[in-house]
Amino acid sequence: MRKFNIRKVLDGLTAVSSAASASSAAQQQQAGNRESEIQETLQSEHFQLCKTVRHGFPYQPSALAFDPVQKILAIGTQTGALRLFGRPGVECYCQHDSGAAVIQLQFLINEGALVSALADDTLHLWNLRQKRPAIIHSLKFNRERITFCHLPFQSKWLYVGTERGNIHIVNVESFTLSGYVIMWNKAIELSSKSHPGPIVHISDNPMDEGKLLIGFESGTVVLWDLKSKKADYRYSHDEAIHSVAWHHEGKQFICSHSDGTLTIWNVKSPTRPFQTITPHGKQLKDGKKPEPCKPILKVEYKTTRAGEPFIILSGGLSYDTVGRRPCLTVMHGKSTAVLEMDYSIVDFLTLCETPYPNDFQEPYAVVVLLEKDLVLIDLAQNGYPIFENPYPLTIHESPVTCCEYFADCPVDLIPALYSVGARQKRQGYSKKEWPISGGNWGMITQSYPEIIITGHADGSIKFWDASAITLQVLYKLKTAKVFEKSRNKDDRPNTDIVDEDPYAIQIISWCPESRMLCIAGVSAHVIIYRFSKQEVTTEVIPMLEVRLLYEINDIESPDGEQVPPLPTPGTGSNPQSIVPQSHPSTSSSSSDGLRDNVPCLKVKNSPLKQSPGYQIELVIQLVWVSGEPPQQITSLAVNSAYGLVVFGNCNGIAMVDYLQKTVLLNLGTIELYGSNDPYRREPRSPRKTRQPSGAGLCDINEGTMVPEDRCKSPTSAKMSRKLSLPTELKPDLDVKDNSFSRSRSSSVTSIDKESREAISALHFCETFTRKADTSPSPCLWVGTTLGTVLVIVLNLPPGGEQRLLQPVIVSPSGTILRLKGAILRMAFLDTTGSLVSPAHEPWREHNVPEDKDEKDKLKKRRPVSVSPSSSQEISENQYAVICSEKQAKVISLPSQNCIYKQNITETSFVLRGDIVSLSNSICLACFCANGHIMTFSLPSLRPLLDVYYLPLTNMRIARTFCFTNNGQALYLVSPTEIQRLTYSQETCENLQEMLGELFTPVETPEAPNRGFFKGLFGGGAQSLDREELFGESASGKASRSLAQHIPGPGGIEGVKGAASGVVGELARARLALDERGQKLGELEEKTAAMLYSADSFSKHAHEMMLKYKDKKWYQF
Repeated sequence: MRKFNIRKVLDGLTAVSSAASASSAAQQQQAGNRESEIQETLQSEHFQLCKTVRHGFPYQPSALAFDPVQKILAIGTQTGALRLFGRPGVECYCQHDSGAAVIQLQFLINEGALVSALADDTLHLWNLRQKRPAIIHSLKFNRERITFCHLPFQSKWLYVGTERGNIHIVNVESFTLSGYVIMWNKAIELSSKSHPGPIVHISDNPMDEGKLLIGFESGTVVLWDLKSKKADYRYSHDEAIHSVAWHHEGKQFICSHSDGTLTIWNVKSPTRPFQTITPHGKQLKDGKKPEPCKPILKVEYKTTRAGEPFIILSGGLSYDTVGRRPCLTVMHGKSTAVLEMDYSIVDFLTLCETPYPNDFQEPYAVVVLLEKDLVLIDLAQNGYPIFENPYPLTIHESPVTCCEYFADCPVDLIPALYSVGARQKRQGYSKKEWPISGGNWGMITQSYPEIIITGHADGSIKFWDASAITLQVLYKLKTAKVFEKSRNKDDRPNTDIVDEDPYAIQIISWCPESRMLCIAGVSAHVIIYRFSKQEVTTEVIPMLEVRLLYEINDIESPDGEQVPPLPTPGTGSNPQSIVPQSHPSTSSSSSDGLRDNVPCLKVKNSPLKQSPGYQIELVIQLVWVSGEPPQQITSLAVNSAYGLVVFGNCNGIAMVDYLQKTVLLNLGTIELYGSNDPYRREPRSPRKTRQPSGAGLCDINEGTMVPEDRCKSPTSAKMSRKLSLPTELKPDLDVKDNSFSRSRSSSVTSIDKESREAISALHFCETFTRKADTSPSPCLWVGTTLGTVLVIVLNLPPGGEQRLLQPVIVSPSGTILRLKGAILRMAFLDTTGSLVSPAHEPWREHNVPEDKDEKDKLKKRRPVSVSPSSSQEISENQYAVICSEKQAKVISLPSQNCIYKQNITETSFVLRGDIVSLSNSICLACFCANGHIMTFSLPSLRPLLDVYYLPLTNMRIARTFCFTNNGQALYLVSPTEIQRLTYSQETCENLQEMLGELFTPVETPEAPNRGFFKGLFGGGAQSLDREELFGESASGKASRSLAQHIPGPGGIEGVKGAASGVVGELARARLALDERGQKLGELEEKTAAMLYSADSFSKHAHEMMLKYKDKKWYQF
């Protein structure tokens, strides 16, 4: 994780904001001195930006390794990332700077180090003895491509096989090459006329370290004697080899081949295999060879003291198993178990009781790395059950479509969500403890609860406990279960506005205090949920249908189109009645055959059993209007104190009273302006006179009411169903992620610029709605994509029973404010500069019958508002903070004077802006499309932080980036991973303590006892003095042009840090060796590092050119 140097910004002196500062100072004087009384405590030194942790499954995994003593798992990826996993809660993320794919990982077992081999032919040594692992050494091969590496247990010499078929030997202490090289032409028979292909396997005989088994891709295997420097035996097979594994006694080995066969060879019988097995081949009659199968990509051969050995393999299925899922096969004695996997297998490893290759292996589990999952199989239990995975690797179970992050939540929330989520757990897991148990947890220095909510493409929502830089799933809600599922494609109605994932979540609005949850889905549907600990069965799902249309005299109107006369309510001259629960495909169409009054999804009409947790309060759907589909929802807000939910799209805005289940407001965006429309747009056709509540009955359809006559108001532009939104507004499908993303909506096409003004921000609050107001009142602030802010006044009936009987009166205030760019976020400060939170109702259990006393209390109860505003004196003022894509303004209320203004960006646009609390104060945090993260003080909007962090490389980042309180932020860094970061100096300082430790001092198990007779007759394992063979004195120096040593940033400091540990003697010895080995001096080393980084691009380009220009060298 990189720390960023922060450009400290002096107050009001940045070039961007100098003009704004001057104008804001003048305005401030005009507004009086009241604002200057607010003491701002946040300064630049309170801010620092750094990555904290990365959660989720490693994206595009490519390599796997396990330390059997430390019990640490390592996974490498195709983008050069390295993820390390210990016990649950101990995780670490590192990144190779080159970004090249990791092709192999090798632990220095129980030494707190790891070697990574990359596709750009570099080797790196990682020091794991520090909380943030760092590279100590790197070695770049210049003339050969690395294909396979092998590091024997308790050895410092790493064997490196290459594409040319040669083997080089690297000293992992100094990271220098030995002069000892095994050339391919010496290893194979001289009579062989063809090149044996790249090295695919290297391993030493478990009983004799002096004998090296070398596997070539073509099918040749060679047993090489390291001392005599010649081949003892050569084993030839017709089929290409994929992997090789030893029996622990060193007398047999097994090879897996490209035709789906396994060959077992006796070491001293090289002429033919001792046995050939086709695990998945159909045995044909007449003794013929079985039919060829798919390649067996890997095989492992593990022995047990008590019974038969295990042969474990991936691949090898017969070719006629079309559509069969990838399999791992476990052969044990006469039984063969075929374990189906959900995704293709990248790699697997068998976990064994001993790290010594020459002892009975006693396998107890298999860790299988899949393309999108990590599975651990228990080999000790019948049926091979899997272990329950404790890591948060299921973020991508369905693609993430949106994220919200809440820090400093109510303390009872996480236990409540956990208790309802615990009932959702699957059964049938292994009874044993998770075997990857290394490392230690960090210190918990943050005590506040944090919750992350993820919305997914299949309509599911997951709640995660994110407290203290960990992540654990709490509860999963499936929103799609309220809708009828179509069984096949033919059965699907043609009303969907998206080809795939009709239930995908686009927006989440959550009130942690009242636990009310509201979601907007991609099919223009909104669902309101209430939290309950009781199970209930809902007989009829409460449902509303809203006809939200956009009426404007439009240049696109086809010539000669006649606007039909509108029916008056009750005459029924053009009846558009619709049965609430009818199937959408059979619902009514307008007279000219266009689809009309049809929602995109069909709500279930059977009783719905709802488990404890989130339960449906109301389903709202937008319907088709005269052949035009409903537009997707662009903003959403819920308020538990008012009992209201409001949402908007590019057609207009709708407000619903979810307690009375009625529509209060249903207006096109233009109608919100009334006579104050700056664009002078005129509605095309006259509307029916609305009810005092602001909604005509023709606009709704309640699930419990008698079907009503509908009013039909045709739109002029009958666009095609899939292209109904302007390009810039349409939530586009991210091809890479297969998930939806909301494009920024300010820059719409020129034709639609005026006609398609979308609602982009909504905020319920209690504040001054007009200049003449003397006291705050409940209201809704509405922001649009054209930079307009409008205020709607809410007149709420008294609480208790009256709230359910009397209507909520909604009326425009006439207040209009303007900013540059689409409005993103609004918030309110009281007269002291503290944040005024929206009013909320405390959570209570709704499914328990209340006694009389409780009812009386309810009648008297007032909605809770944590804001100081509820007790404000009449004379005190408030401040509105409004952030748009381009600028931020602070407006004094009720006077509506702009007292501070800050132009955030001229050339880019803000993707996310949040008003957050930090260090007992508040600030505005912004993430720009140009990669800058900025914070501004409130109310004066002084720049406090401006750091270039991350350019917007895809819509996934824009869709998921969010800031929250206490200096926390996150975004989806890949389709499977969440990256968390902090912009708080205090958290950055405490991060080191909070991170877990990967390396813990553990005794290496004792070597297996050779026994008296084996020792007497020389039957035990033969050791080898590799130093004598590979050292400089014996083998000489390697060619300096073959590979280039690059000192890592971890360098000497990393080793010195490790040397102070409990097992520091080895590290001290290495340190001495390393310092003695630096013969070229520091200057030359630094020059090498600079040359390496400068030349990397040109070398890659040159290699690409050679790859396509020249043939392989051995083909000449």
